[in-house]
Amino acid sequence: MTPARLAPRIAILLLVAACCALSTGCGEARRASIRQTAALAPAAAPAAALSEGDAASASRSASATSGAPAPAAAVRAPSEPRIIWDPIPFGPRRKAEMIAYARRHYGSFITPTYRLVHPHVIVIHYTETPSFQATYNTFAPDVPDPELRELPGTCAHFVIDSSGAIHQLVSLGVMCRHTVGLNWAAIGVEHVGFSDQQVLSDRAQMSASLKLVRWLRCGYHIALRDVIGHNESLSSPYHREDVPALRTQTHADLKRADMRIYRTRLALAGPCG
Repeated sequence: MTPARLAPRIAILLLVAACCALSTGCGEARRASIRQTAALAPAAAPAAALSEGDAASASRSASATSGAPAPAAAVRAPSEPRIIWDPIPFGPRRKAEMIAYARRHYGSFITPTYRLVHPHVIVIHYTETPSFQATYNTFAPDVPDPELRELPGTCAHFVIDSSGAIHQLVSLGVMCRHTVGLNWAAIGVEHVGFSDQQVLSDRAQMSASLKLVRWLRCGYHIALRDVIGHNESLSSPYHREDVPALRTQTHADLKRADMRIYRTRLALAGPCG
């Protein structure tokens, strides 16, 4: 074939090669743009109202839609929620009674103290009272409780009102009587209400609860499984009780099935930083 006839074919081949190169370059640029867009996109808001089944379904749907795992996002430590400091009286007498209580109930394995040395558990309760003020009026007096007739009076570290207001009654460094067998190791979080379902369905209260408990568990490195309902107290690995008659004592608030929903919501609220 003569050079004159070869020239058009060579030109066509060179044009095809150039187009391929350009196509590859465009593909790389497009992929780079997608990667940058994914990295800059904000994380989806936590689906706090999902149950465990809903959460699994949402996760499966997201994976099926994208066709690939979502890019890893930077994890930020949760910020402290707004907390109203409403302390109950906890003076020398109540501290001395707390030391005596710790000696009776936990003296075989800890040095008796009124202090909560290192929390390992967060216990979720409901108050069986209609308001924060009614709950405060129950915890503030240092009188024997009607059930066990012991001193000091019962208390919890936090009370969350139905409005979502978070009230702190006691320093986190102080032991409170809220869960037999776990007071030595547990932070108590009360929710104003009368049933598991009332607490789980109150959006403002639940939102505040998840923010508070996430902040607490991340700050104290408490595992998700150790965020429990009062009704789950006997199954906690931290449960200890020196009084034989109380080794099987628990309460009905926040049963395991309902706490599965709560823990799922807590997990969806985000990991610790």
